[in-house]
Amino acid sequence: MFHISTARLIRVALLLVAVGTLVSVSEAQETRWAPAMAAFVEADRAMPPPENHVVFTGSSSIVRWDLEKWFPDQNFINRGFGGSEISDAIHHIDTVVLKHKPRLVVFYSGDNDTARGKSGETVFADFKTFAGKVHAELPQTRIAVISIKPSVARWEKVNEVRKANSLMRDFAAKTDYIGFVDIEGTVLGWDGTPNPDLLVDDGLHMKPAGYEIWTAALKPFLMPSTGSN
Repeated sequence: MFHISTARLIRVALLLVAVGTLVSVSEAQETRWAPAMAAFVEADRAMPPPENHVVFTGSSSIVRWDLEKWFPDQNFINRGFGGSEISDAIHHIDTVVLKHKPRLVVFYSGDNDTARGKSGETVFADFKTFAGKVHAELPQTRIAVISIKPSVARWEKVNEVRKANSLMRDFAAKTDYIGFVDIEGTVLGWDGTPNPDLLVDDGLHMKPAGYEIWTAALKPFLMPSTGSN
């Protein structure tokens, strides 16, 4: 007679729970972002992307960036979706990045991840997965990752933010297709805390003065040589 040990049954049950959790997360990502992804698909249909372009993607700091104002001479597509985490960008990577075959991806995310309890190590691991997927499909494409900004609203998460930034910085330093855009020091005041003059009333999102700083930091990465081998 065939017997299965209790320990093995427990392992199988835990595995099924884990698989079920992953499926649930995947379904939630599909449902939550369906309207945004549908809007992106429609925008692509109405206006196909230009050649030699740049894709901006990530969370609400990307959505709120007035790219037409700050980068008038660039061919760009904004595929940010507010409230997203890096795992969402991974899940929807075909729609927000891969289908466009950009020369450069400007990426900002991780802010919501740490706010929702993810560690700096997890944020970095997710970014590494995102970057790896881009590079595997588009080996000529480069990625400019903007460091996660410290903010008044989420200052209690600054240690995890800095841990994630440090890991991404080190990874970029030894990865030829990734550039690290370090904005942390530029958005802090004399006392080493976030400069409230750069943030809107919610203490999280930025005013134009903040985007002016980001734009200046990013511009060197937008040069044509950044996107070519």
